[in-house]
Amino acid sequence: MALSRPARREHIHSRDIRCRGYRREDGLWDIEATLEDTKSYSFANQDRGGIVAGEPIHRMHVRLTLDDALTVIAAEAETEAGPFSLCDAITPVFDRLRGLRIGPGWRKAVVGRMGGVQGCTHLSELLLGPVTTTAMQTIAGARSRRQQPADDGRPPPILDTCHALARSSDVVRRLWPEFHRPAVSDGGRADDGESPLT
Repeated sequence: MALSRPARREHIHSRDIRCRGYRREDGLWDIEATLEDTKSYSFANQDRGGIVAGEPIHRMHVRLTLDDALTVIAAEAETEAGPFSLCDAITPVFDRLRGLRIGPGWRKAVVGRMGGVQGCTHLSELLLGPVTTTAMQTIAGARSRRQQPADDGRPPPILDTCHALARSSDVVRRLWPEFHRPAVSDGGRADDGESPLT
């Protein structure tokens, strides 16, 4: 299914983000991301002598090296292109992430170390959104297979992380029937998924 047909419009701005997860030979994981912003028009910029249409306003790179527990072993960033000549000066703050763990409290810890004037809005957004999700998608599956045998009786850790994986969903009913729970209707009664007309 595609989005509905848009109204007539003019393209102004593009933000492209690419993330990749890698398993390293030493057993660690590298999560890399690139963010690139471009405009469809040229404009003045004092630090760069102007930015032409299609030229990156921002082109930034991030790499986190993580262990199986999602602990940051190393972190680095580079601002290849920014609107101001001093943009790249902030990238060493990524070293402050070393020792943090992606999980509960991650966002607060990151903002505490590199939020506001201690960091870069775009690098922080990249780190806290797409990089974090890519790390989970890359590492969590491998980690859970090693730590939790399929028949140990515990629910998979991904249950209730989104609507498709809600304990009341058809997906959970099909894949993990032992953990499926009927949805509760507005009237407080369990909804067994059957149509009231059948």
